[in-house]
Amino acid sequence: MNRNSREKVFKIKLNQDHDISSYGSITHAEMLFRTNLLAIVGGGLRPRFSENVILILDDSTKQFVLQYTFQMPVLGVQLRKDKLVAILQKEIHVFSFPNDSKKLITMETRDNPKGICEVSQSVAVDKQFLVLPGHKIGSLQFVDLSTSETSMSKAPITVSAHQSEISCIALNQDASMVASASEKGTLIRVWDTLKKVLLAELRRGSDTANLYCINFSRDSEFLCCASDKGTVHVFAVRDLQLNKRSALSKIGLNTAGGYIDSQWALATFTVPPESACVCTFVSKNTVAAICMDGTYHKYVFSASGNCNRESFDIYLDLCEDDDF
Repeated sequence: MNRNSREKVFKIKLNQDHDISSYGSITHAEMLFRTNLLAIVGGGLRPRFSENVILILDDSTKQFVLQYTFQMPVLGVQLRKDKLVAILQKEIHVFSFPNDSKKLITMETRDNPKGICEVSQSVAVDKQFLVLPGHKIGSLQFVDLSTSETSMSKAPITVSAHQSEISCIALNQDASMVASASEKGTLIRVWDTLKKVLLAELRRGSDTANLYCINFSRDSEFLCCASDKGTVHVFAVRDLQLNKRSALSKIGLNTAGGYIDSQWALATFTVPPESACVCTFVSKNTVAAICMDGTYHKYVFSASGNCNRESFDIYLDLCEDDDF
């Protein structure tokens, strides 16, 4: 992009569909906030573009304006107002973006087949964190992108977060906290990104689950998560006393290690089980979930733990895989 291209970044037109024949099937798509710039990675059943290429689409002109090519498939893309992050299975590349785009950092990572990586949303804060699975199993690695430019001369900052592989990571709005879960999926741990200390340990359940996502509320008062168990959990993060606890903990019984003292979800609601689902906060006390079966769920919860459905809809007419 040239220096004048900033003037061509408009808010995207809503409810605008694209024919799959225009771009083929894709594996990853990321929008730069609410602008007309989208990152697209080809793949799936009918790809038109290679899985090792990130294409930046200007939706206002329907033209590709930037292209990033790698030697290996791209497993994830993160777009921020000043950076693009490309996640590969054993590498992460950081580029300045979108004007005068150039590579800033290349990092070798632990084998990362899920493309797990999170970058802080706001550029107004002092530090812009990138968090990824560390080289040691179950660890988190922190990279301060606000001070890192063309090399990684400093030793990586890591914390031992879990005993098994990291499966999910989320940063809050100002990057002061990061939440993580392992492949076991029973516990979510919340960490202070500056002090690298544990702030809270939240229990999703006692049986193994695959967590699809974790998200903080905008004010970081609450956290929600969704898993293949068909339940969305909501936890308090600031006021931990709001979270539920086992009745046995009130009588001082602690024969099961930390299990009885665990903090359980403040509120929960159900979605179709074994249907991949993402959830997020619509407002401070409202959570929405969208599932792969096309269903949309919106619930309002209270500090006392009451949770009521506000709306439900079906947005997709399911069809055979060959129709995609």
